[in-house]
Amino acid sequence: MRVSTSLAEINVVPLVDVMLVLLIIFMVAAPMMTQGMPVNLPQAKKSPPIAAQAVYITVPASYAKDHIVQIDNEDVRVEVLPERIRQLMYNREDKSLFVRGDGTVQYQDVVYVMDKLKEAGVEKVGLVTRPPGSR
Repeated sequence: MRVSTSLAEINVVPLVDVMLVLLIIFMVAAPMMTQGMPVNLPQAKKSPPIAAQAVYITVPASYAKDHIVQIDNEDVRVEVLPERIRQLMYNREDKSLFVRGDGTVQYQDVVYVMDKLKEAGVEKVGLVTRPPGSR
């Protein structure tokens, strides 16, 4: 007499296939989820990577018309920028932030925004650029 035992094995190959497809979908969709003001950053040959919890001040191409900058994702008039930055930096240990200026913005406008940031007590202001060849 022959005794046979049945092996109950779970086939994980379809599960792995589905997980890899989902991973690819999220990898493709994640860059499309970032929102904000479209800014054409100027190029720089060498720029060190940013390691801090960054606060970005964006000076868009429309700055000359409306004098509106963006703190992370919030639109702010440049006249109230020092007060908003004081509130933002009040409890922060690192009193530095980064300015992203559109490539078409006048240099004087970027310097004016940086003056407003210094007026608010910001110790370090970094300028964000993009490496050559990137979009």
